[in-house]
Amino acid sequence: MKRWSLGVAAIAAACIGTGRAEAWSLKEAAAPYKGTSITVVGLDRPSYKIAQTLTPQFEKETGIHVNWNIFPYEDTLKEETLNFVSGSQQFDAILSDVVWPVNFADPGWVLPLSHFTGNAALADPALDMKDFFPVWLASFTVNGKLYGLPFDSYAGLLYYNKSMLKAAGFDGPPKTWAELAQTYAPKLTDKGKGVYGYALQSARGETQTADGFARFLWPWGGSFIDIANKTVKVNDPDSVAGITFRQSLLGNMPDGIVADDHSQVVEMLSQKRTAMITEWSAFYPTLSTSALGPDLGIAPEPKGPNGAYAAFGGFSYMVSAQVNTKHQNAAYLFIQWLTSKEMAKPLIEGGAVVARIAADTDPSVQGSHPNLAPMVETWRNSVVPDWRPQLECYPRFSDIVSDWGSRIELKQVAVQSGLDSMAKDLTGYMQTSNCWGKSNDPQKAIALYK
Repeated sequence: MKRWSLGVAAIAAACIGTGRAEAWSLKEAAAPYKGTSITVVGLDRPSYKIAQTLTPQFEKETGIHVNWNIFPYEDTLKEETLNFVSGSQQFDAILSDVVWPVNFADPGWVLPLSHFTGNAALADPALDMKDFFPVWLASFTVNGKLYGLPFDSYAGLLYYNKSMLKAAGFDGPPKTWAELAQTYAPKLTDKGKGVYGYALQSARGETQTADGFARFLWPWGGSFIDIANKTVKVNDPDSVAGITFRQSLLGNMPDGIVADDHSQVVEMLSQKRTAMITEWSAFYPTLSTSALGPDLGIAPEPKGPNGAYAAFGGFSYMVSAQVNTKHQNAAYLFIQWLTSKEMAKPLIEGGAVVARIAADTDPSVQGSHPNLAPMVETWRNSVVPDWRPQLECYPRFSDIVSDWGSRIELKQVAVQSGLDSMAKDLTGYMQTSNCWGKSNDPQKAIALYK
């Protein structure tokens, strides 16, 4: 017998126990909450823009009013934490990045999904938890309990200019990082014309940590930490090899790349000033409507010596444990509706990225959205849920990685000595902040959802 997650089992039990699964309807489930207003946190990104556009459908069906509170990503964790610490009850549905679940679950600020999926009056029998990619459910599982439903789900992809590669004699994109660095990028770089083979967003901050640094750990066998043994791994030989490789890319990238963020490298590719970038799947709508047009190519990120480990990031919605029951239930109904199989295709058509297997693998949908096939391949075969560590103290952890990662990329320090210093600072911080005791290993949860 397959091992189901608590959320999946609870849904099944609720459906069997009532004997009325076929009679469930959103309108009836929402009737007790008609006239309730809930506040939902969102970001200024395509997935949330189309979600806001579709929200009136939910409001019309349920009579529940949804207020969207939109933040820049950089402010979201701070605003949500302040909401909980102050007990302001400002937000009913909060947004969790893949590196934040322990921040919300450990203090008891959010409710496990079983609180709702075990309630037959609220649980939609058609939710179909097995239709979410397992890596996404694992990412929001803390101590065996699932806390969020995935929304706005990203994979790192290789975007490239098909015409530039063809003119250089390539009939497709590189399949390995070695090919990209040693064969493709040198041939595609013409510094005299201001054209480069590859550009890696490396701006100081989370971009340096999650894009410029983490991208070169796992494919070489490296990692950030070993939670079980309370050990920092950034200066282990495999991690050193990956970051050393990163330095070899600098000769075929624009000067000042360490100051460039996502928007700059996306613009470089759009303006044909670089032939290749590795960027999040969320940037497909921007690139697909850019001057590149039919020249835009999309593929999985290249493999390293240890295999394919693409960038992994995204969000889920969780329900506040601090608001009253009426608001909790209304918020859950909205989250359940927004992340449902039924809404997946309209969301994709509007530019969102969702973690629903049926919609993402539908040939008719993939035909008009070429970003989906490589994204699905990545989620199935080329990611780990702790690609960045899940730590309650992650913001400061990321600051340390970004600081030393930037210094290394700027060649202010050598790779080995820079990583040794990073490891020393991370080890000291992890020990003095009790960070090891407030960490989560989502990789262990994957077995729950397969």
